[in-house]
Amino acid sequence: MGYAGNLEPNYIIPTVLCSADSKSLDKGIEDLDFYIGHEALSRAVGNYQINYPMKHGLVDNWNNMERYWEQCLFKYLRCEPEDHYVLLTEPPLNPPENREYTAEIMFETFNVSGLYIAVQAVLALAASWTSKKAKELKLSGTMSGTVIDSGDGVTHVIPVSDGYVIGSIKHIPLAGRDITQFIQQFMREREKSIPPEDALLVAQKIKEKFCYVCPDVAKEFAKYDQDPKKYVEQYTAFHKKTNKDWTVDVAYERFLGPELFFNPEIFSNDFTIPLPDVVDMTIQSCPIDTRRSLYKNIVLSGGSTMFNHFGKRLHRDIKRKVDERLEKSMILSKSKVKPKEIEVNVITHPTQRYAVWFGGSMLGTMGEFFKVCFSEEDYDEHGPSIARHSRIFGAGVSQ
Repeated sequence: MGYAGNLEPNYIIPTVLCSADSKSLDKGIEDLDFYIGHEALSRAVGNYQINYPMKHGLVDNWNNMERYWEQCLFKYLRCEPEDHYVLLTEPPLNPPENREYTAEIMFETFNVSGLYIAVQAVLALAASWTSKKAKELKLSGTMSGTVIDSGDGVTHVIPVSDGYVIGSIKHIPLAGRDITQFIQQFMREREKSIPPEDALLVAQKIKEKFCYVCPDVAKEFAKYDQDPKKYVEQYTAFHKKTNKDWTVDVAYERFLGPELFFNPEIFSNDFTIPLPDVVDMTIQSCPIDTRRSLYKNIVLSGGSTMFNHFGKRLHRDIKRKVDERLEKSMILSKSKVKPKEIEVNVITHPTQRYAVWFGGSMLGTMGEFFKVCFSEEDYDEHGPSIARHSRIFGAGVSQ
Protein backbone atom coordinates (compact mmCIF):
# COMPACT_ATOMS: atom_id res chain seq x y z
CA MET A 1 0.00 0.00 0.00
CA GLY A 2 1.06 3.59 -0.51
CA TYR A 3 0.34 6.90 -2.21
CA ALA A 4 0.04 7.55 -5.96
CA GLY A 5 3.17 8.93 -7.60
CA ASN A 6 5.62 6.94 -5.47
CA LEU A 7 8.04 4.51 -7.11
CA GLU A 8 7.67 1.92 -4.35
CA PRO A 9 4.93 1.02 -1.87
CA ASN A 10 5.08 2.78 1.52
CA TYR A 11 4.30 -0.51 3.28
CA ILE A 12 4.51 -4.14 2.25
CA ILE A 13 2.82 -6.51 4.69
CA PRO A 14 1.31 -10.00 4.42
CA THR A 15 -2.48 -10.26 4.06
CA VAL A 16 -2.88 -11.96 7.41
CA LEU A 17 -4.74 -11.08 10.59
CA CYS A 18 -4.59 -12.50 14.11
CA SER A 19 -7.31 -11.92 16.66
CA ALA A 20 -7.69 -12.86 20.29
CA ASP A 21 -9.83 -15.79 21.28
CA SER A 22 -13.19 -14.32 22.38
CA LYS A 23 -13.25 -16.61 25.46
CA SER A 24 -10.11 -14.96 26.85
CA LEU A 25 -11.47 -11.41 26.56
CA ASP A 26 -14.08 -9.31 28.30
CA LYS A 27 -17.29 -9.19 26.35
CA GLY A 28 -17.46 -6.34 23.86
CA ILE A 29 -13.76 -5.73 23.18
CA GLU A 30 -12.94 -8.85 21.11
CA ASP A 31 -13.28 -6.79 17.90
CA LEU A 32 -10.58 -4.37 19.07
CA ASP A 33 -7.86 -6.86 19.96
CA PHE A 34 -6.33 -7.82 16.62
CA TYR A 35 -3.14 -7.29 14.61
CA ILE A 36 -2.31 -7.47 10.91
CA GLY A 37 0.72 -8.25 8.74
CA HIS A 38 4.09 -9.04 10.31
CA GLU A 39 2.79 -7.99 13.72
CA ALA A 40 0.07 -10.65 13.43
CA LEU A 41 2.59 -13.36 12.55
CA SER A 42 4.83 -12.45 15.49
CA ARG A 43 1.89 -12.62 17.94
CA ALA A 44 0.38 -15.86 16.63
CA VAL A 45 0.83 -17.73 19.90
CA GLY A 46 -1.31 -18.47 22.93
CA ASN A 47 -4.80 -16.98 22.72
CA TYR A 48 -4.35 -15.43 19.26
CA GLN A 49 -5.70 -17.14 16.15
CA ILE A 50 -4.25 -16.61 12.67
CA ASN A 51 -6.60 -15.94 9.74
CA TYR A 52 -5.86 -15.27 6.07
CA PRO A 53 -8.81 -13.14 4.83
CA MET A 54 -7.91 -13.97 1.22
CA LYS A 55 -7.53 -17.40 -0.37
CA HIS A 56 -6.21 -17.93 -3.90
CA GLY A 57 -6.53 -14.22 -4.64
CA LEU A 58 -10.19 -13.83 -3.60
CA VAL A 59 -11.62 -12.43 -0.35
CA ASP A 60 -12.72 -15.33 1.84
CA ASN A 61 -13.64 -13.54 5.08
CA TRP A 62 -15.23 -10.10 4.62
CA ASN A 63 -15.36 -9.17 8.32
CA ASN A 64 -11.63 -9.74 8.70
CA MET A 65 -10.91 -8.01 5.38
CA GLU A 66 -12.76 -4.92 6.62
CA ARG A 67 -10.71 -4.93 9.85
CA TYR A 68 -7.54 -5.41 7.78
CA TRP A 69 -8.36 -2.39 5.58
CA GLU A 70 -9.17 -0.35 8.71
CA GLN A 71 -5.63 -0.79 10.07
CA CYS A 72 -4.09 -0.25 6.63
CA LEU A 73 -5.75 3.16 6.32
CA PHE A 74 -5.56 4.45 9.90
CA LYS A 75 -2.52 2.77 11.46
CA TYR A 76 -0.15 2.49 8.47
CA LEU A 77 -1.09 5.14 5.87
CA ARG A 78 -2.39 7.47 8.64
CA CYS A 79 -4.93 9.11 6.38
CA GLU A 80 -8.54 10.23 6.54
CA PRO A 81 -10.25 8.08 3.87
CA GLU A 82 -12.93 10.72 3.17
CA ASP A 83 -10.17 13.05 1.89
CA HIS A 84 -8.81 10.54 -0.63
CA TYR A 85 -9.64 8.59 -3.75
CA VAL A 86 -8.79 4.91 -3.33
CA LEU A 87 -7.49 2.56 -6.03
CA LEU A 88 -7.80 -1.15 -5.29
CA THR A 89 -6.75 -4.02 -7.54
CA GLU A 90 -8.67 -7.19 -8.24
CA PRO A 91 -7.64 -10.55 -9.69
CA PRO A 92 -9.13 -11.71 -12.99
CA LEU A 93 -12.36 -13.71 -12.70
CA ASN A 94 -13.29 -11.77 -9.55
CA PRO A 95 -17.05 -12.31 -9.01
CA PRO A 96 -19.12 -9.11 -9.47
CA GLU A 97 -20.59 -9.67 -5.98
CA ASN A 98 -17.09 -9.21 -4.55
CA ARG A 99 -16.80 -5.84 -6.29
CA GLU A 100 -20.14 -4.81 -4.76
CA TYR A 101 -19.07 -5.84 -1.24
CA THR A 102 -15.82 -3.90 -1.72
CA ALA A 103 -17.68 -0.74 -2.82
CA GLU A 104 -20.10 -1.10 0.09
CA ILE A 105 -17.28 -1.29 2.66
CA MET A 106 -15.25 1.53 1.11
CA PHE A 107 -18.16 3.99 0.81
CA GLU A 108 -20.26 3.09 3.88
CA THR A 109 -17.57 2.16 6.42
CA PHE A 110 -14.70 4.42 5.34
CA ASN A 111 -16.60 7.19 3.43
CA VAL A 112 -13.93 7.43 0.69
CA SER A 113 -14.25 10.29 -1.83
CA GLY A 114 -13.94 7.96 -4.80
CA LEU A 115 -13.12 4.36 -5.68
CA TYR A 116 -11.55 2.63 -8.65
CA ILE A 117 -11.12 -1.15 -8.87
CA ALA A 118 -8.44 -1.95 -11.46
CA VAL A 119 -7.67 -5.24 -13.23
CA GLN A 120 -4.19 -6.29 -12.10
CA ALA A 121 -3.06 -7.48 -15.54
CA VAL A 122 -3.49 -4.09 -17.25
CA LEU A 123 -1.54 -2.33 -14.47
CA ALA A 124 1.27 -4.92 -14.68
CA LEU A 125 1.48 -4.41 -18.45
CA ALA A 126 1.88 -0.65 -17.95
CA ALA A 127 4.62 -1.22 -15.33
CA SER A 128 6.67 -3.35 -17.78
CA TRP A 129 7.27 -0.29 -20.01
CA THR A 130 10.08 0.72 -17.64
CA SER A 131 12.25 -2.29 -18.60
CA LYS A 132 15.27 -2.01 -20.92
CA LYS A 133 14.09 -4.97 -22.98
CA ALA A 134 10.67 -3.39 -23.57
CA LYS A 135 12.38 -0.21 -24.78
CA GLU A 136 14.76 -2.18 -27.05
CA LEU A 137 11.85 -4.13 -28.57
CA LYS A 138 9.77 -0.91 -28.82
CA LEU A 139 7.07 -2.37 -26.59
CA SER A 140 6.77 0.74 -24.38
CA GLY A 141 3.23 2.08 -24.64
CA THR A 142 1.76 -1.13 -26.01
CA MET A 143 -1.29 -2.48 -24.20
CA SER A 144 -1.10 -5.97 -25.73
CA GLY A 145 0.66 -8.89 -24.09
CA THR A 146 0.35 -11.92 -21.84
CA VAL A 147 0.66 -11.22 -18.12
CA ILE A 148 1.84 -13.97 -15.76
CA ASP A 149 0.87 -12.72 -12.31
CA SER A 150 2.04 -14.92 -9.44
CA GLY A 151 1.86 -13.75 -5.86
CA ASP A 152 1.41 -15.54 -2.57
CA GLY A 153 -1.88 -17.35 -3.08
CA VAL A 154 -2.58 -17.78 -6.78
CA THR A 155 -1.07 -17.57 -10.28
CA HIS A 156 -2.95 -16.19 -13.27
CA VAL A 157 -2.14 -16.14 -16.96
CA ILE A 158 -4.01 -13.23 -18.55
CA PRO A 159 -4.02 -12.32 -22.27
CA VAL A 160 -4.52 -8.58 -22.88
CA SER A 161 -5.09 -7.02 -26.31
CA ASP A 162 -5.27 -3.22 -26.65
CA GLY A 163 -6.08 -2.91 -22.94
CA TYR A 164 -8.88 -5.48 -23.01
CA VAL A 165 -8.63 -8.85 -21.26
CA ILE A 166 -9.42 -11.35 -24.01
CA GLY A 167 -9.60 -15.12 -24.43
CA SER A 168 -9.75 -17.54 -21.53
CA ILE A 169 -7.90 -16.49 -18.37
CA LYS A 170 -6.14 -19.44 -16.79
CA HIS A 171 -6.18 -19.75 -13.00
CA ILE A 172 -3.42 -21.87 -11.44
CA PRO A 173 -3.94 -22.76 -7.74
CA LEU A 174 -0.17 -22.88 -7.10
CA ALA A 175 1.94 -19.91 -5.97
CA GLY A 176 4.37 -18.60 -3.34
CA ARG A 177 2.56 -19.98 -0.30
CA ASP A 178 2.61 -23.50 -1.80
CA ILE A 179 6.38 -23.25 -2.38
CA THR A 180 6.85 -22.08 1.23
CA GLN A 181 4.78 -25.00 2.58
CA PHE A 182 6.69 -27.50 0.43
CA ILE A 183 10.05 -26.17 1.69
CA GLN A 184 8.75 -26.27 5.26
CA GLN A 185 7.64 -29.90 4.91
CA PHE A 186 10.85 -30.91 3.09
CA MET A 187 13.09 -29.37 5.76
CA ARG A 188 11.05 -30.66 8.70
CA GLU A 189 11.61 -34.23 7.53
CA ARG A 190 15.37 -33.71 7.28
CA GLU A 191 16.26 -31.05 9.85
CA LYS A 192 15.06 -31.73 13.40
CA SER A 193 16.61 -28.59 14.91
CA ILE A 194 14.07 -26.14 13.42
CA PRO A 195 11.76 -24.76 16.17
CA PRO A 196 8.19 -25.75 15.19
CA GLU A 197 6.81 -22.26 15.89
CA ASP A 198 9.34 -20.69 13.47
CA ALA A 199 9.15 -23.34 10.73
CA LEU A 200 6.87 -21.43 8.33
CA LEU A 201 8.73 -18.12 8.67
CA VAL A 202 12.10 -19.88 8.21
CA ALA A 203 10.83 -21.66 5.08
CA GLN A 204 9.70 -18.30 3.66
CA LYS A 205 13.09 -16.66 4.32
CA ILE A 206 14.94 -19.61 2.79
CA LYS A 207 12.70 -19.39 -0.29
CA GLU A 208 13.40 -15.68 -0.74
CA LYS A 209 17.14 -15.87 -0.03
CA PHE A 210 18.34 -19.14 -1.59
CA CYS A 211 15.87 -20.48 -4.18
CA TYR A 212 16.42 -20.35 -7.94
CA VAL A 213 15.13 -22.01 -11.12
CA CYS A 214 17.38 -24.62 -12.76
CA PRO A 215 17.37 -25.73 -16.43
CA ASP A 216 17.40 -29.47 -15.65
CA VAL A 217 16.40 -31.07 -12.33
CA ALA A 218 18.30 -34.36 -12.85
CA LYS A 219 21.56 -32.54 -13.63
CA GLU A 220 21.04 -30.25 -10.63
CA PHE A 221 20.67 -33.25 -8.29
CA ALA A 222 23.94 -34.66 -9.70
CA LYS A 223 25.76 -31.34 -9.09
CA TYR A 224 24.72 -31.28 -5.43
CA ASP A 225 25.68 -34.94 -4.92
CA GLN A 226 29.12 -34.47 -6.53
CA ASP A 227 30.08 -31.25 -4.72
CA PRO A 228 27.80 -30.53 -1.73
CA LYS A 229 30.22 -28.03 -0.19
CA LYS A 230 29.85 -25.77 -3.21
CA TYR A 231 26.04 -25.82 -3.48
CA VAL A 232 24.64 -26.56 -0.01
CA GLU A 233 24.02 -23.30 1.88
CA GLN A 234 23.54 -22.77 5.60
CA TYR A 235 20.82 -20.78 7.32
CA THR A 236 21.30 -19.54 10.91
CA ALA A 237 18.61 -18.06 13.16
CA PHE A 238 18.06 -17.20 16.81
CA HIS A 239 15.72 -19.25 19.00
CA LYS A 240 13.83 -16.98 21.40
CA LYS A 241 13.03 -19.69 23.94
CA THR A 242 16.54 -21.13 24.36
CA ASN A 243 18.38 -17.85 23.58
CA LYS A 244 20.73 -19.78 21.29
CA ASP A 245 21.51 -19.77 17.59
CA TRP A 246 20.58 -22.80 15.49
CA THR A 247 21.75 -23.70 11.96
CA VAL A 248 20.29 -25.83 9.18
CA ASP A 249 21.55 -26.93 5.76
CA VAL A 250 19.68 -25.69 2.68
CA ALA A 251 20.13 -28.21 -0.13
CA TYR A 252 17.77 -29.65 -2.78
CA GLU A 253 14.91 -27.34 -1.76
CA ARG A 254 16.87 -24.46 -3.33
CA PHE A 255 15.84 -25.59 -6.82
CA LEU A 256 12.97 -27.98 -6.02
CA GLY A 257 10.78 -25.19 -4.55
CA PRO A 258 10.43 -23.05 -7.71
CA GLU A 259 10.25 -26.27 -9.80
CA LEU A 260 6.59 -26.28 -8.71
CA PHE A 261 5.84 -24.06 -11.72
CA PHE A 262 7.50 -26.35 -14.25
CA ASN A 263 6.77 -29.82 -12.81
CA PRO A 264 3.67 -29.38 -10.62
CA GLU A 265 3.00 -33.13 -10.48
CA ILE A 266 5.87 -33.42 -7.96
CA PHE A 267 3.78 -31.44 -5.45
CA SER A 268 0.12 -31.78 -6.37
CA ASN A 269 -2.24 -34.37 -7.83
CA ASP A 270 -4.93 -31.72 -8.35
CA PHE A 271 -3.04 -29.58 -10.86
CA THR A 272 -0.36 -31.13 -13.09
CA ILE A 273 0.02 -28.80 -16.11
CA PRO A 274 3.38 -26.94 -16.25
CA LEU A 275 3.27 -23.14 -16.42
CA PRO A 276 4.82 -22.91 -19.97
CA ASP A 277 2.05 -25.23 -21.23
CA VAL A 278 -0.62 -23.12 -19.53
CA VAL A 279 0.79 -19.94 -21.15
CA ASP A 280 0.85 -21.63 -24.56
CA MET A 281 -2.73 -22.95 -24.17
CA THR A 282 -3.95 -19.51 -23.05
CA ILE A 283 -2.48 -17.77 -26.10
CA GLN A 284 -3.73 -20.49 -28.46
CA SER A 285 -7.28 -20.00 -27.12
CA CYS A 286 -7.19 -16.32 -28.21
CA PRO A 287 -8.20 -14.96 -31.66
CA ILE A 288 -5.59 -15.92 -34.25
CA ASP A 289 -4.75 -12.33 -35.24
CA THR A 290 -3.72 -11.46 -31.65
CA ARG A 291 -1.42 -14.44 -30.95
CA ARG A 292 1.85 -13.03 -32.32
CA SER A 293 1.55 -9.90 -30.15
CA LEU A 294 0.74 -12.08 -27.10
CA TYR A 295 3.87 -14.25 -27.63
CA LYS A 296 5.98 -11.15 -28.32
CA ASN A 297 5.22 -9.51 -24.96
CA ILE A 298 5.01 -12.02 -22.08
CA VAL A 299 5.23 -9.92 -18.90
CA LEU A 300 6.09 -11.24 -15.44
CA SER A 301 4.45 -9.75 -12.36
CA GLY A 302 4.46 -10.58 -8.65
CA GLY A 303 6.96 -11.80 -6.05
CA SER A 304 6.79 -15.46 -7.07
CA THR A 305 8.25 -14.63 -10.51
CA MET A 306 11.40 -13.12 -8.95
CA PHE A 307 13.43 -16.35 -8.72
CA ASN A 308 16.77 -16.24 -10.54
CA HIS A 309 16.55 -17.59 -14.11
CA PHE A 310 12.72 -17.86 -13.94
CA GLY A 311 12.30 -15.77 -17.11
CA LYS A 312 15.03 -17.70 -19.01
CA ARG A 313 13.50 -21.11 -18.24
CA LEU A 314 10.01 -19.90 -19.15
CA HIS A 315 11.26 -18.38 -22.43
CA ARG A 316 13.12 -21.59 -23.35
CA ASP A 317 10.13 -23.87 -22.67
CA ILE A 318 7.55 -21.67 -24.46
CA LYS A 319 9.85 -21.14 -27.46
CA ARG A 320 10.40 -24.89 -27.67
CA LYS A 321 6.64 -25.56 -27.78
CA VAL A 322 6.03 -22.86 -30.40
CA ASP A 323 8.84 -24.15 -32.67
CA GLU A 324 7.63 -27.75 -32.33
CA ARG A 325 4.14 -26.71 -33.41
CA LEU A 326 5.48 -24.88 -36.49
CA GLU A 327 7.53 -27.93 -37.51
CA LYS A 328 4.59 -30.25 -36.96
CA SER A 329 2.29 -28.05 -39.06
CA MET A 330 4.85 -28.09 -41.91
CA ILE A 331 5.04 -31.90 -41.81
CA LEU A 332 1.25 -32.34 -41.67
CA SER A 333 0.63 -29.86 -44.51
CA LYS A 334 3.59 -31.21 -46.53
CA SER A 335 4.56 -27.62 -47.17
CA LYS A 336 7.99 -26.70 -48.48
CA VAL A 337 7.51 -23.06 -47.50
CA LYS A 338 8.73 -22.43 -43.98
CA PRO A 339 6.26 -20.29 -41.99
CA LYS A 340 7.44 -17.01 -40.48
CA GLU A 341 9.09 -17.56 -37.11
CA ILE A 342 7.04 -16.55 -34.07
CA GLU A 343 8.89 -14.12 -31.80
CA VAL A 344 8.75 -15.06 -28.11
CA ASN A 345 9.89 -12.58 -25.43
CA VAL A 346 9.62 -12.86 -21.66
CA ILE A 347 9.96 -9.40 -20.12
CA THR A 348 11.60 -9.05 -16.71
CA HIS A 349 11.95 -5.56 -15.21
CA PRO A 350 13.03 -3.68 -12.05
CA THR A 351 9.47 -3.09 -10.80
CA GLN A 352 8.44 -6.72 -11.37
CA ARG A 353 7.89 -7.60 -7.71
CA TYR A 354 5.43 -4.72 -7.24
CA ALA A 355 4.44 -4.37 -10.91
CA VAL A 356 0.72 -4.09 -10.23
CA TRP A 357 1.26 -1.54 -7.46
CA PHE A 358 3.63 0.52 -9.63
CA GLY A 359 1.15 0.50 -12.54
CA GLY A 360 -1.55 1.70 -10.13
CA SER A 361 0.75 4.43 -8.82
CA MET A 362 1.26 5.66 -12.41
CA LEU A 363 -2.49 5.56 -13.14
CA GLY A 364 -3.33 7.46 -9.93
CA THR A 365 -1.21 10.44 -11.00
CA MET A 366 -3.03 10.90 -14.33
CA GLY A 367 -5.74 13.54 -14.61
CA GLU A 368 -8.08 11.09 -16.37
CA PHE A 369 -8.04 8.82 -13.29
CA PHE A 370 -10.59 10.93 -11.41
CA LYS A 371 -12.99 10.82 -14.38
CA VAL A 372 -13.18 7.03 -14.33
CA CYS A 373 -13.55 6.67 -10.53
CA PHE A 374 -16.88 5.96 -8.87
CA SER A 375 -17.69 8.97 -6.69
CA GLU A 376 -19.57 9.09 -3.41
CA GLU A 377 -22.48 10.80 -5.24
CA ASP A 378 -22.63 7.91 -7.76
CA TYR A 379 -22.75 5.41 -4.92
CA ASP A 380 -25.50 7.30 -3.07
CA GLU A 381 -27.58 7.46 -6.26
CA HIS A 382 -27.09 3.96 -7.68
CA GLY A 383 -25.82 1.82 -4.79
CA PRO A 384 -23.14 -0.91 -4.85
CA SER A 385 -24.17 -2.11 -8.34
CA ILE A 386 -22.06 0.69 -9.90
CA ALA A 387 -18.95 -1.41 -9.09
CA ARG A 388 -20.06 -4.07 -11.60
CA HIS A 389 -19.12 -1.77 -14.48
CA SER A 390 -15.90 -0.22 -15.75
CA ARG A 391 -16.05 3.34 -17.02
CA ILE A 392 -12.88 2.88 -19.03
CA PHE A 393 -14.46 0.28 -21.30
CA GLY A 394 -18.06 1.39 -20.83
CA ALA A 395 -19.28 -2.17 -20.40
CA GLY A 396 -19.93 -4.71 -17.69
CA VAL A 397 -16.81 -6.18 -16.16
CA SER A 398 -18.62 -9.41 -15.38
CA GLN A 399 -22.00 -10.52 -16.63
